[in-house]
Amino acid sequence: MSKIHFIAIGGAAMHNLALALLAQGHEITGSDDEIYEPSKSLLEKHGILPAAFGWFPEKINTDIDTIVLGMHARADNPELLKAQELGLKIESYPSFIYEQSKNKQRIVIAGSHGKTSITSMILHVLKTLNKKFDYLVGARIEGFDLMASITDAPIMIIEGDEYLASPIDRRAKFLLYQPHIALISGIAWDHINVYPTFESYTQAFENLVKEMPKAGHLFFDKTDKTLEAIAEACPEHCQSEGYKAHDSIIRNGQTFLKGNDGKEYGLQVFGEHTLKNLQGALHICSQLGVNETEFYIAIQSFKGAAKRLEWVGESDTQLLYKDFAHAPSKVKATTKALKAQFPQRKLVAALELHTFSSLNPAFLPEYKGTLADADIAIIYLSEHARAIKQMDRIEAETVQSYFNHPNLVVVREQEELKQILLKQNQENQNLLMMSSGTFDGLDFPGFATELGLRIQ
Repeated sequence: MSKIHFIAIGGAAMHNLALALLAQGHEITGSDDEIYEPSKSLLEKHGILPAAFGWFPEKINTDIDTIVLGMHARADNPELLKAQELGLKIESYPSFIYEQSKNKQRIVIAGSHGKTSITSMILHVLKTLNKKFDYLVGARIEGFDLMASITDAPIMIIEGDEYLASPIDRRAKFLLYQPHIALISGIAWDHINVYPTFESYTQAFENLVKEMPKAGHLFFDKTDKTLEAIAEACPEHCQSEGYKAHDSIIRNGQTFLKGNDGKEYGLQVFGEHTLKNLQGALHICSQLGVNETEFYIAIQSFKGAAKRLEWVGESDTQLLYKDFAHAPSKVKATTKALKAQFPQRKLVAALELHTFSSLNPAFLPEYKGTLADADIAIIYLSEHARAIKQMDRIEAETVQSYFNHPNLVVVREQEELKQILLKQNQENQNLLMMSSGTFDGLDFPGFATELGLRIQ
């Protein structure tokens, strides 16, 4: 077994990969300058939480077989510099995953939105059917202890992020996996701090398509015009196939699939974007030997990935959902989905602008109309998050002008946000809270109780 050191071990993918390797018997160490929950507790539980936060070059020595370098670290990281000085083997986590899976069939799910949900659906179905597989996914899924698994399984399902592989490898992560089967769920400009133009962003996806292997298979959302054009660059030696949302019907607030076998199958998830994701997952599972009826039966028990239209609480007249949505396309799709599922109810949508892109005034025009399906829109601008990211303050008038919503409120403090929401008429109303952050550590179950909602 190997000795592996993680620089920036606290990241979502990094700490799960570390735990997966620890379970295999490898000796794991790591460092980070900040580690949040749930990473902190999981690392501590398994005995590999760093004794102190920070970077300690004295940890780096020639006994280490491999350094796994996370994107959170900088190129001048003291531990990285020491590793380079000693000539140690340094891998980004995507390059490390490739090395661990190069003798497996690799399936990569990419796209600006939907990739976590599609990957989660595939994993749920394969696990339900007792298939043997490895995986890497970006959110917690019911029935899975970790978000990563590396065993002797013949296939690996990978959520393929377009963000950079590491501070010293500026390629998109998904390019390092070299997939035999790839799916791209849609393209909408994101990561403005890395891809300053839409053209530079789409180029990463074009490269993924152009590098598909012989006898490879590409699936893509054919309702996305940008993606449809990119898919045309798929090499002749690779098969490409477009898909759209699976047929369905909504009855009494529940979505039912219209199966190709003539039957209906009730779902625990909903939304047009979800039905697109489901159709993509069905295509991938078919490639892996799952027939349609098996898929339909298994997907009925899928409750969604963590923070993806995740149910928090309810009463007889109100529902509270939280969602990881932060990019414009995700915000629009999630808001539209909840309104379409419960058209008779007022929808209050709260969105935290938390990422580098969303806090950049140059990117804000991308949000125009994204909250149109909300009856009341609330934009949360965390002063704490802004200070950490060292971003300039965005004035309320600027936000108003870009979102262009008639009933929009801008708030900056958690207590103010809570009071606004508590004062709403709770009758016949749904509440949607969207962020890749935490609304400054909001206790969602506790807040749901304050609203008078039932929680699990």
